[in-house]
Amino acid sequence: MIRILGGNRLQGEVRISGAKNAALPAIFASLLTPEPLILRNVPRLLDVETAVELVRALGKEVHWENGILRIWGGEELCPEAPAELVQRMRASFLVLGPLVARMGRARVALPGGCALGPRPVDFHLHGLARLGAQVELHHGAVHAHARHLQGTTIYLDFPSVGATEQLLLAGALARGKTVVVNPAREPEVVELAALLTEMGAPVRWEMDRVIIQGCAKLGGAEHSIIPDRIEAGTYLLAGAITGGRVRALAACPEHLWALVDRLTLAGAAVEVGPDWVEVEGPQRPKAVDFRTWPYPGFPTDLQPPMVALLARAEGRSTITETVYAARFGHVEPLLQMGAKIQVTGNVLVVEGVERLRGARVEATDIRAGAALVLAALAAEGVSFIGGDHHLARGYENLAEKLRALGAQVWEERD
Repeated sequence: MIRILGGNRLQGEVRISGAKNAALPAIFASLLTPEPLILRNVPRLLDVETAVELVRALGKEVHWENGILRIWGGEELCPEAPAELVQRMRASFLVLGPLVARMGRARVALPGGCALGPRPVDFHLHGLARLGAQVELHHGAVHAHARHLQGTTIYLDFPSVGATEQLLLAGALARGKTVVVNPAREPEVVELAALLTEMGAPVRWEMDRVIIQGCAKLGGAEHSIIPDRIEAGTYLLAGAITGGRVRALAACPEHLWALVDRLTLAGAAVEVGPDWVEVEGPQRPKAVDFRTWPYPGFPTDLQPPMVALLARAEGRSTITETVYAARFGHVEPLLQMGAKIQVTGNVLVVEGVERLRGARVEATDIRAGAALVLAALAAEGVSFIGGDHHLARGYENLAEKLRALGAQVWEERD
């Protein structure tokens, strides 16, 4: 449980960790080769620990120290992923493509993770079938096998991050070229493509597609994980909601333009440097309308923290969630803290209030938890936030970093 005494203006600098959503597919890329893969700037998070535990269970050796992850070995991999690990987080499903590509078969349970509404894996399975795998679903697990994968052209109805990553991982060991039309272009996907290129499977991007040239085997690589744009955005919003001044260091500004634009419209002063972004929040933000959208649009992972900011805005904000059908786990707890929010379908209408109040609330997923932390920082009185294990999945040293900015935050046992 996290206890927060609100009302403090956050000020100072915070160093941004490596991106969780870039580290996870990079770890699973290690399944494509027995050669050493060295990953730097890897954040110490529960989700990353799950990924490490999973590749170990599949036959890899791993050493992790001071943010450097070394993965090697696994001439023969176990083709069956432990269901308990896969069901902890959705990204674990990405082991399916590498296992089929290298071992010729795989058994992977349907994924778990945050409860954000229906997120079918149809795009993943359709794509692997197009590459020549026989795919069947039995008793909550996907069984796939193929003598070899054959590159082909695959069209995605929606630019799914997970499906694009799955097909790049599988296509790296497929015969010939694999072309994904309408791919996701999130920075984390581009980063995976860069890593696969370094490992020996060249990837190039064209206007409406990404193309990977498969090869018979991949080599090792040494690669540094990009900064976490969602963590950076969360701390910038923490500065804005408290009327403070916060600078996110070791960040990538070009990944944050959609947020910078909305913060500016909300009345915040934003400065940008080569590897930092600084925000100074207004006394009270202005209402802002936005919709979530695949990159470079406004990221769905920042929708809940942004809603927390707009809960204190002057006026009415309308937010349309287009990526996840049920990403509203933060709404009910924010109502308990005095926010005025209505949900109709995939649209939230936020009527700003002058003050939020401390309350005892429960985080239901990573980003909902972040929204509650931000609301608590600005609220009057003390808030108790349960479900903090969700926050540990996505934010490295959250309480410590907030305290360094002047927040009064304590981690307590329930």
